Amino acid sequence: MKIKNLENISLDQLNFELKNGAKFIVFPFCVSIGFMSFNRASGVHFVKQGESTLRPALLYSLISFIVGWWGIPWGPIWTVHSIYKNLSGGKDMTKEILIALNTSSEQTK
Repeated sequence: MKIKNLENISLDQLNFELKNGAKFIVFPFCVSIGFMSFNRASGVHFVKQGESTLRPALLYSLISFIVGWWGIPWGPIWTVHSIYKNLSGGKDMTKEILIALNTSSEQTK
């Protein structure tokens, strides 16, 4: 699993950042092709406490705004939901990512 903004960080640094409020965030987006709509999420972003999520939030909101509307009925519904969720900071996946990391580390023992 590739996590953006997590390159060159030690496990101790990661734990320190998480204790200080860092989060793993994904940004939903919608793509419609013809009458079919697809509700997807970005890759996982590691966001430290105090860092802005505005840039990725705007990027994935723009994708939804441009190509999300066209599938009826889900395109408009998922597009509005994606834009709302992104502008609210994205979806916090910290608990799920930590569970997955702990599970994979236990399996490699």
